[in-house]
Amino acid sequence: MTRQDGRAYDELRPIQITTDFVKFAEGSCLIQCGNTMVLCCASVEERTPPHVPDGEGWVTAEYSMLPRANRERSKRDVSKLKLSPRSAEIQRLVGRSLRAAVDLKALGERTITVDCDVLQGDGGTRTASVTGGFIALALACRKLVERGDLTASPIRHCVTGVSAGIVGEQAMLDLQYYEDSSAQVDLNCVMNELGEIIELQGTGEGRAFTLAEQQELVRLCDKGNRELRAIQEKRLGGMF
Repeated sequence: MTRQDGRAYDELRPIQITTDFVKFAEGSCLIQCGNTMVLCCASVEERTPPHVPDGEGWVTAEYSMLPRANRERSKRDVSKLKLSPRSAEIQRLVGRSLRAAVDLKALGERTITVDCDVLQGDGGTRTASVTGGFIALALACRKLVERGDLTASPIRHCVTGVSAGIVGEQAMLDLQYYEDSSAQVDLNCVMNELGEIIELQGTGEGRAFTLAEQQELVRLCDKGNRELRAIQEKRLGGMF
């Protein structure tokens, strides 16, 4: 099976990251993975939710797709008076992933919210939100240090996410929409710079899959995540 865009099976889509894309957010970036585009903005508040222990901070995320991010217009969540189940599931994934990057005690009693708004969706919006969301988060923490609110960044790990899947019995990395929509198996993997897995979501869409197939997909994601981390480091001017 030949990929529509001519990529190798283990090749990422072209990645472009523009930092400080928004003027007022403490940290922001526009991440483009092929034709998928996500705007990630990190905002700092000097308070925490009631469930957070004294002396600790909190990192959370919100996720949404603009009405024409896809091929057909979708209704805004506000028009339905509640978040769509898909958006709710994805923003929980992004929030969990980004919290794994931060020492919450070192953050102090403040909340960083990372808003991930999909401007254009062509597959991999959740993993692009994780990868871009980390850059926005790291920039916000850098801003706290520059302002003198923190003596050192509370970032302890780099976090990236990428997808892999089986399409036409072929394992491949970083699925775009036409591949994702026909995938027999779909897997999303979030990792840190140590190669440790933070979150793994695997689904048999067209058929069940074996442990060996899962491991092959994870190996593809490991390769992709290592390449994404190198791009993050370059855009941040260092690890964090």
